[in-house]
Amino acid sequence: MAEPLPAARRQELSTLLPLWGMAPDRDAIHRAFRFRDFSEAFGFMARVALLAEAQDHHPEWSNVWNRVEITLTTHDAGGLSERDIRLAASIDALLG
Repeated sequence: MAEPLPAARRQELSTLLPLWGMAPDRDAIHRAFRFRDFSEAFGFMARVALLAEAQDHHPEWSNVWNRVEITLTTHDAGGLSERDIRLAASIDALLG
């Protein structure tokens, strides 16, 4: 079972993941992405799916045409954990 993210680590989130924000009304991080078209957005989602599967940590996400929104939280930790930080950083690395 994953451990909840300690308070000291939470204070580092804005530096570690500057493009991610806290999700409203829950212990999760969120980021919105915009691409040129559906094909590019879907390709991004496919790459994220491979990362998520490799890390055994799966995002909550939605896609509408060229937009993808991702929310990360660790359900068995009751909120944010290191797993969320690791996956968010991996997702950011996909985009350079």
